Order: sequence, then structure tokens, then C-alpha cells
Amino acid sequence: MIRATSREAPVLIAGPTASGKSALAMELAARDGRLIVNADALQVYGNWRVLTARPSEADEAALPHALYGHIARDQPYSVGHWLREVQGLLHRPVVIVGGTGLYFSALTEGLADIPPTPPALRLRADARMATEGRAALLAELDAATLARIDQANPARVQRAWEVWAATGRGLAAWQDDTGPALMPLADCEALVLRPEVDWLNHRITRRFHAMIAAGALEEARAELPVWQPGLPSARAIGAPDLIAHLRGEITLSEAIEAAIIASRQYAKRQRTWFRSRMGNWRGVALG
Repeated sequence: MIRATSREAPVLIAGPTASGKSALAMELAARDGRLIVNADALQVYGNWRVLTARPSEADEAALPHALYGHIARDQPYSVGHWLREVQGLLHRPVVIVGGTGLYFSALTEGLADIPPTPPALRLRADARMATEGRAALLAELDAATLARIDQANPARVQRAWEVWAATGRGLAAWQDDTGPALMPLADCEALVLRPEVDWLNHRITRRFHAMIAAGALEEARAELPVWQPGLPSARAIGAPDLIAHLRGEITLSEAIEAAIIASRQYAKRQRTWFRSRMGNWRGVALG
């Protein structure tokens, strides 16, 4: 796979959690002198390294990395923020790697110029999501938007509702007015990892136990005094479960099992998204 990958074109690597994306990106970066650019919405936060599987300090010292751990836990950060930061990095060879499909679609298909959500409306959306859940917000969205978003993803549902509430237009309508792409697929080499499910589930289990051994519980303990479950950074897979354990609500074994199940569910959502939106990427079978 490495030999068949371009040495000149920008390389994009998408794949579900625990599929080996970062290791592949490091191989390509070492071969070609590329900058490794993060395309994972949770690895941008500085308060999680172990739990979000950010590159280690040794990895970051060995090869140049960008957009990892540079955002504070309570700092707003959107796909628009990410795209603007990526634009400033494209003067050099890059490999862009991550599991956030929305980042890749914005990069290769363009991003709608949607006005920002007013803070008061964001608080209202947070409150409704907490008290009424996804179903209440989904019930107010238009059919075109419902057909396009991941209805199982609370963050995507809330974002779609915020766009409708703030602008009076559905998210799908805004997306249909999208401008030109920063990096069209024709100008890059796009790889999507497609692991066999049992193989990936085994890796997820093994990796989360390794995260615990590497200090994930200590990371969660550091968050406990300032924990706010409504923050985007609090969506790190396993974070709510470890916090629940530290509060004495569940045992550590129960927290680990819940986090592993959540990771597998997240990987399933990622695989579904990649199948539906990345059919024209080069698939790489694993397992």
C-alpha cells in the first residue's frame, strides 16, 4: 500500500477508530517528508492525549504534526475553524489523517458559509438536547436535512437544529449552496481504511485496555474538577464512563466495558458514513 501511494500529491487517510490510520500516516510522512495534519474532531483538544489516541510526545518529536491538542477544553471549534487552519498548511507536502468524515467532506467538496450560532441559541440547544433528546430536535428538521445528516450522532443533530433555528433554512439547503472545495479529490490521493469488523473490535478492546495502562484514568481524574458534560471536548469516547467511575457511580471494570462498547458503536457509525460518502475513495481492506 505504501509503495502504491503517491509521493507528490497530498494524501488523505480516513478510517474508523483503532484501524491504524496514524501509523500509516507516519510511514508516509517519514518516506516523503510530509507534515501530518489531524482530521479528528476530538484530537484537537489539549486536555485529552491518551483517551483520544493522539500521537505520543515521542511521535510528535520524531515527525512534524499539526492541529493536535491545540484547542482548550472549553474553546469553540468547528469544521470551519479546522478548514481555515488546514488552508494555511497546504504550502508544504501533507498527509491529512483522521476519522471525522465531515472534515474530509468539507475539504474535498467545499463548506457552506453558514452564519455562526448565537451563544444564547447554543445554550438553548444544549438544554433541549439534555432534557428532550435527539428525537425532539429531529422532529423539527426538514426532510432534506434528515436524509443527509447522521441521525444517530447527537452533535450532528444539534448542529442541524441550530442552523435551522438561527437562519430559518435547513442545513441541506445551505450545503447545496456550497462554494468550491479547498482540495478536490482529483488533486489528491484519498484512502479510506475498511477493516473487517471482528478484527477491528478486537483492536478496540486491546487499545482501550492499553489506554488505561498508559494513564487514561489519570487524564479523566484531572478533568473531574472542571468536568462539563455539555462541552464538545467531553465527547471523547470513554470520558463520561471514566468520570462516572471516579464519582463512585460504577466500577472501573464497568467503565471500561461501557467505553469499549461506545467505541465499537462509534466505529460502526464511522464505517456507515464512509460507505455512504466515500465510495470514490480508494478502499484499503484490513484484517
